[in-house]
Amino acid sequence: MRAAIASAQAPGALPPSGQGSAGAGITTVELTWVEQATERWIRFGAPILDQVLDRRRRLLSFAAGSVFAFVRWASNDYGTLLSRLDIVRAVAPSEAYSTLPCVSPGGELLLHLGGWPKVRTCLLLIDAIEDLGVDPCAVAPDYWRHAHNRLIAGCTPRAYSLARHRAWLLRRSLKA
Repeated sequence: MRAAIASAQAPGALPPSGQGSAGAGITTVELTWVEQATERWIRFGAPILDQVLDRRRRLLSFAAGSVFAFVRWASNDYGTLLSRLDIVRAVAPSEAYSTLPCVSPGGELLLHLGGWPKVRTCLLLIDAIEDLGVDPCAVAPDYWRHAHNRLIAGCTPRAYSLARHRAWLLRRSLKA
C-alpha cells in the first residue's frame, strides 16, 4: 500500500490557531504517531495548512468542501485495539456535521469503517482509484457512500471507473 501523505501547503495561509473553527469553515485534524502504539494519519487529502507541534503530533487544516481520508490505529502488548478509516468532507460554517475524535469541529462522513479487514479493503479501493489516475479527493461522494454500505454489509463494492468519474464531473459542473 502507498505511504500516507501529509504535505505542507502554503505556510502562513491561515493563522496557526491550532483548532478548527466552524465559523471560519476550517476543519482541523490532529495527527499522532507513536510507533506501534497510536498512529493517526491522512491517507489522502489536500490540507491548506500543516502545523508541526512536536516530533509526534501535528495539525492539518482543511478548507470547507475538501475531502480527506483519516486513519486511526492503536495497539497494546496483546495486539491491535483499534482500526478505523473515515472519509470525511470538511463542512462550511452553516452545514451540519458529525463529530469524530481528533477532528475539529467534525465533518460529513462519507465512509466510516472499523476493523482491519474492512479498512484494508478500503485502502485497496483507494489504491485502485489512484491507479486509474484519479485523485481520491475528487471521487464522487456517492461512491464513498456506496463503498461504505457494501463493505459494512460484507459485500464487495463496485469498482470506480473513469466513465463514472466523468459522469460525476459533468453532474458537478451542472450544479455550479
